Amino acid sequence: MGQFAVIGLGSFGATVATELIGLKHDVIGIDSNKKYVENIADQLTHAVIADATDEHVLNELNIQNCDAAVVAIGEDIEASILCVLHLKNLGLKKIWVKAKSKAHHMILTHLGVTKIIHPEEDMGVRVAHSLSYPMVSRYMVLEDDHYIVKVQISESQNGLRFNQLMDQTDVRTLLHKRGKELLFSIDPNLILQTGDIIVVEGLIEPLRRLSKHFK
Repeated sequence: MGQFAVIGLGSFGATVATELIGLKHDVIGIDSNKKYVENIADQLTHAVIADATDEHVLNELNIQNCDAAVVAIGEDIEASILCVLHLKNLGLKKIWVKAKSKAHHMILTHLGVTKIIHPEEDMGVRVAHSLSYPMVSRYMVLEDDHYIVKVQISESQNGLRFNQLMDQTDVRTLLHKRGKELLFSIDPNLILQTGDIIVVEGLIEPLRRLSKHFK
């Protein structure tokens, strides 16, 4: 179980904080907006109405003892940067920050934060991929154009043999799931059924070619 600080409890920050709680971590949530803190206080380990641009406040809250901090301050770029500077001065090693703009991103890069997050941009990319490839229920980017993709067999693929569908040699199948049964070694002649799930990995171009079989 880890200990995390989430600074800024708007929509994004509140989601991060409650997800961490759901994963059985301790979370201290901080925001200067009383309403935001009150909305989530009963779900967090600690919730504090405080000014995160004041280094003394952060020090008193022992933020430096956390495993990591997520700076999710929204519109106020200056406040975000000041908060990051204070966290670094306090010796916190792992700092994730929500960036509002390219300029904000550039400054954060120079400050040497652990990770810069663009939630709206990332969600926009995911929506576009979901619209373009509706058979993809989930995906994860490994690096550059390399993806792990989860696809679900629809009625149009029902009855096909596995090797009829998965004919891209540049795409590797990681597992096949049917109900509660998981297969990591798959018979090429396996007859696919509606609702089966296949998880594959590969580069974007072979995955695009494979996607034609699912339309």
